[in-house]
Parts: sequence; structure tokens; C-alpha cells
Amino acid sequence: MSSRSLPYLPRFIAPTRYTDPAAALAQVKLIYENSVNHLRDAMQRFVTGEDLGGHVRACYPFVRIQTDTVARSNEADSAHLSFGFVAGPGYFETTLTRPDLYADYYQEQFRLLLQNHDCELEIGTSSQPIPVHFSFAEHDYIEGTLSPARRQLMRDMFDLPDLSAMDDGIANGTYDPRPGEPQPLALFTAPRIDYSLHRLRHYTGTVPEHFQNFVLFTNYQFYIDEFIRLGQESMNDPNSDYIAFVEPGNVITRRVGLSAEAGDALGAAPPRLPQMPAYHLIRADRSGISMVNIGVGPANAKTITDHIAVLRPHAWIMLGHCAGLRNSQQLGDYVLAHGYVREDHVLDEDLPLWVPIPALAEIQLALEAAVSDITRLKGPELKHIMRTGTVASTDNRNWELLPDNRPQRRFSQSRAVALDMESATIAANGFRFRVPYGTLLCVSDKPLHGEIKLPGMANQFYRERVDQHLRIGIRAMELLREQGVDQLHSRKLRSFAEVAFQ
Repeated sequence: MSSRSLPYLPRFIAPTRYTDPAAALAQVKLIYENSVNHLRDAMQRFVTGEDLGGHVRACYPFVRIQTDTVARSNEADSAHLSFGFVAGPGYFETTLTRPDLYADYYQEQFRLLLQNHDCELEIGTSSQPIPVHFSFAEHDYIEGTLSPARRQLMRDMFDLPDLSAMDDGIANGTYDPRPGEPQPLALFTAPRIDYSLHRLRHYTGTVPEHFQNFVLFTNYQFYIDEFIRLGQESMNDPNSDYIAFVEPGNVITRRVGLSAEAGDALGAAPPRLPQMPAYHLIRADRSGISMVNIGVGPANAKTITDHIAVLRPHAWIMLGHCAGLRNSQQLGDYVLAHGYVREDHVLDEDLPLWVPIPALAEIQLALEAAVSDITRLKGPELKHIMRTGTVASTDNRNWELLPDNRPQRRFSQSRAVALDMESATIAANGFRFRVPYGTLLCVSDKPLHGEIKLPGMANQFYRERVDQHLRIGIRAMELLREQGVDQLHSRKLRSFAEVAFQ
């Protein structure tokens, strides 16, 4: 074998064992930075035309535990938690990425594993290569300076994203380790996480660091306009709980009285909005609120939730407009979904239609309380403007035009009270990825009863309802934040043999 065929690797860091979560996290950071710095240095040398002498490779860190018993060491202390422990005896492992972004999350998962299993954490370098694209810093555009020939050679010199290492088999419950392989510790592998982090930049126009743990989705720009107004209003309030407001292009407005931070000046409004722009009301502990305009349709709803899920948010809620299907409903009434008819089709291969999508009590109660808080209505008066029922989501925007009234018959048989194109997708992906979910819609038309949106009527409706609806969503997130994370992550979202990481 010639020396040119030998891989060009970073310095080796031997696996070590830890009983302190902070020390384990520090080792993860050391291995990750060692690997990423190796790739960045090699890429810079490659761009200058240097011959690196072999295939460049660096791998992700891993965390591994071994346990010999299904029993938990502190079961009384953690019995209320639906995560933080493995399902039984054996080896469990996952690759890790971006310890700068996931530091608090990783340390908490490490702490729970050590507490529940009285074991050691083994931290080492995995055999899973880091694709070179995932090693670039936020403002690195190295690849763009390469000639076409040099860019083609890069494919031979560096590891590129490997889709076979990024599927959602673990989350879907279809992953089956081969004999001798460790069982998974987390829903997502490091390459899958990195892939989504890069997609989030593309789709939302903001970096993952700005996303908060409570996420609102909407299908109308009117809600975003109001969220921007409320965000800027919060920044002018020195007593606000929120410390910054971020818009697409990573344009950061700090709360009055707070100084700009390093990197703020790098933000710039994009020449055109991204496909699904995101806006962030930031709290220092990441428990603020992010809002994304997903646009229209279940494909967008699946795409964005596929990627936001890797950030492990504590809840996401859909705020949007819907068609009211009952004659008793009025324009502007609210619908709190307690069930879903899934005719969106985008998740049929990942989550079969026979899987029920349950309502989550914590989310339902928070949304109902928020409607009451904002409207100042209670009891029977509240029921006059809000109905709880089944929401049907379809991928056919013109379902009314199908012959023989087949969709209408199905919606009637399901007892649906409202119809949209996104809510069932967002709820189903929340269920699939173990992210608490909910839906509060506002009736904007009643096509079965001759009440369709006309331009003037729609504008009046939007002006009257958008502000109130958005404030309800924000209030619901505040109530969920006050409950605490432990209560939010319901056992309803966990399977028989569940991964340990939340």
C-alpha cells in the first residue's frame, strides 16, 4: 500500500470514562473541536492547491453506556420522567455534534443517565465521518472559491454527506441494530442533526442558535407581521422577559438597555425572504418563542418540523386559519383540535395511518386557559367562541371541487369541525419525534355553507382576529414554560423500548 492511500487523520484521542456530566461534556467538545479543526485546516490547504497526500477524514465523538439491569438507581426521583434512562440491559450509544449548541442539552442527558443507572459514560471518537460541509463555520464560503476541476476532486479527498447515515429509522421505530451493534441512545445521529441544522439556515433564514424551545407555526403572513410588531414592542420595554428579537438574515435587535454582542453586526436583511422565514423572541435560557411562517400545504409543514425536531424543542403549536365545517360556527371562532383526520399523505410512509395522534392534556389545558386569559371569557361564554373537536388536514386545496361530495362524506363521518392543510402534519410529526404539539385554529370561511372569503371581508376578519389569536398562542407558550419541562414531555409520546435522550 502506498503512503498516498493512507487516510489523513487528526491526532488520536483515546476513549475515556466519566461519572461527572460536565467532564464528559468537556471531552465531547475536545474531540469535536479536534475533528472539525482538522477538516477546516485541510480544506484551507486544499483550496490553496496543496496536495494533502491522502483521503481527509475526521469523525464525530460518541457517548456510550453499558448497563446490566433494567432497574434504575434512583427510580423514586425520576419516576415522573419519560426520558433519561435506557430500556434494559446492554450497550447504548449515539454520535454527538455541535456541543457548543447542545451543551446544556447534552449535559442534562448525561446527568440523567448517570443518576438513573449508576454507571460510567464512555466518551470517544466514533467511526462515523464528519462530512466536510458540516465542518464549515457559519460565514465560511471556502468551497465557492474552487475551480470546477478542484471541486470535483474534493469529492475524492473529503467525506461528503451520506444519506444512509441520516434516515429516521430510530424515530420511526423501524431501526433494528445488527448483531453486535449498540442500541441507540438518541432519536437522531450526529449526521442527521447536522443535515437539519444546515437545512434550517436555508429554509428559515436564521441560524439554529437563535431557535427557542417553544415554537409557533402559522400559515399566514398576517401573523408574522403582528409577531414582528410585538417583538419590537418587547425590545422597547426594559422590563421585558425577552432579551433580543431576531429576524431573517440574523438581524438582531437587543432589548433597550442591553449592549450589542459580538456577531450582531454580521446580520443583514436578505434581498428576499426565505421559503419559511423564522422570527425569534429570545430569552437567556432559550425558553423564548420562535415563530415560523410555513406557508401553505402539508409538504412545507413536514419539511420544517423534520428539521426543527433535532433542536429538541419543548412544544410546538399551530396557529392558523381553517374552514369551519359546522353551520353553528361563526367566522372568527376558534377550534381547539383534540383529534386529527390525516389526509395530508406526506407522512404515510413514516407514520402509518393506523397510528392514533392523541391530544396532549398539558397542551390542551394551556391553550384553553390562554383563550380564556386573552378573551376574558369563561365557562359557557368561552364555549360560544371556541369549539373542541376533530381537525381534518388535506393535501388538496380544492377539495370542494371533487365529484360526488366524497371528501364531505368522510369529514362528516369523522365528526370533523374544521379543515386545513397543515395541522395534522405538525401534530403527527410532533408525535413521531416526541415533541409536544397542539393546534388552535381560527375559522376564516365556511365553504360548505356558502361563506367564502371575499377580499374586503377577509381584510376585516384578519384585522379583528390576528392580534388576539397570536396573543393567545404566546400566552399558551408562557403557561407551558411555567409548568416546567418534566411535565411537558408526556409518556404518551414514548414507545416500549424508547431511547434515553429526551
